[in-house]
Amino acid sequence: MNTSYALTAAIAKFITRTRHSHLSRTVMHRGKRSILDGLGLAFAGNRAESGHLVRQYLQTLGVPLNRGATIIGSALKVPARFAAFANGIAIHADDYDDTQLAVAPDRVYGLLTHPTAPALPAVLALSEVHNLSGLDLLLAYQIAVEVETKIAEAIYPRHYADGFHSTATMGTIGAAAGAARLLKLSADQTAQVISLAASQAAGLRENFGTMTKPFHPGRAAESGIVAAELVALGWTAAPNALEAPRGFLNAAGGGYSPAAIVDKLGKPWTFEMPGISIKPHPSGSLTHPGMGVMLGLIHQHHISADQVVRVAVGTNRHMPNTLIHRQPKNELQAKFSMEFCMAILLLEGKAGLAEFTDAVVNRPDVKRMMKRIHFDVHPVAEAAGYEKMTTIIDIELTDGRTLSGRADFGKGSPMLPMSDDELANKFRESALWGGLTLRRANLIIQRVFELDTLKSARELTRLLAIQ
Repeated sequence: MNTSYALTAAIAKFITRTRHSHLSRTVMHRGKRSILDGLGLAFAGNRAESGHLVRQYLQTLGVPLNRGATIIGSALKVPARFAAFANGIAIHADDYDDTQLAVAPDRVYGLLTHPTAPALPAVLALSEVHNLSGLDLLLAYQIAVEVETKIAEAIYPRHYADGFHSTATMGTIGAAAGAARLLKLSADQTAQVISLAASQAAGLRENFGTMTKPFHPGRAAESGIVAAELVALGWTAAPNALEAPRGFLNAAGGGYSPAAIVDKLGKPWTFEMPGISIKPHPSGSLTHPGMGVMLGLIHQHHISADQVVRVAVGTNRHMPNTLIHRQPKNELQAKFSMEFCMAILLLEGKAGLAEFTDAVVNRPDVKRMMKRIHFDVHPVAEAAGYEKMTTIIDIELTDGRTLSGRADFGKGSPMLPMSDDELANKFRESALWGGLTLRRANLIIQRVFELDTLKSARELTRLLAIQ
């Protein structure tokens, strides 16, 4: 690892020196799309059991529940750090949030970060509390995502392979970057914010399929705010805790690739290249290419569940290591089960929020169908490269036919993007699932797409509360 390069200081300068004019129309628009997606998922996620537990927990802390920042989908307002905690958990609760794309072939596609879940709650809460403009919010969000994703691309892949959840670890640093920007800290202070955030960065993949996976971005968002607010008061930290021999990148990843981050922040922005993938289904992104292939085959050949004898699903070797639940027992496990995702499409022809429930997962017909799904490594998919999510499907039918398909990417990726209208419909589905009215949902869509013109972020946040 190159320890002579002052990486932490360089990132701090990017955070403090970036201006609104550095964002192209394309980058701004794509950021708004992910913000809208995240807000919708926060409404849906607050309906989850984890949302109820978080609100119950906050009520035990003795903090005011009627002033501060909004917990989306509720009537509660709390100090910014706690709103970020709650909203980060909610955005990731259904595993329906956006996904960073890998660039290097050895950086596994879909296994880097979910960038919005830690970044947005931190900057949204601080923008509301400090009554900042929509443009300030948007720029801080873009900075947070940029720092988060570039560090995730740079750290050696050992980080993820050994069990760290990148959304949790990189998300903490990204959230801190956005928070430092909004608090108008100096470059020296911001370097210390990054270092303090790096000391808080944690999260284990072993917790996938439990409530602790969405806890990760919630705690990351909170930790980012804590780091910035403490440094603003005079708290100190090392100026180089990312790149130092005993720093984050070496300790957590064994080092980093300077070529992936040095002079790369905003050149181009991650939202521009390679882009951010927005999910069409509330399951792990690694399931989505296969789900797209399956839906296409179902529609093209009018397949019914009773025609299916066996389904073979083949991917590269990394994907089964994340999609670990072969016979899931609840909705959280089902999100990381290729077997469930294939089975539910064959039985229902769709896989949305209503299909990912404990009751559906435990239906006898679903369990029977999952036993017909065989998920393993395929040599062609393995050879395609880890920057792709190549999935190969072969469906054996009762009439003796075998129907086959392949996809490298899923719907919602920059290679096959959702239109603005499709994204708005996903937002409406999520928001209505969380109890919002259609009229309010449409107002939020309008506010987000005009975010850079809002004099106050509160013009948006006041629409996010439900009495």
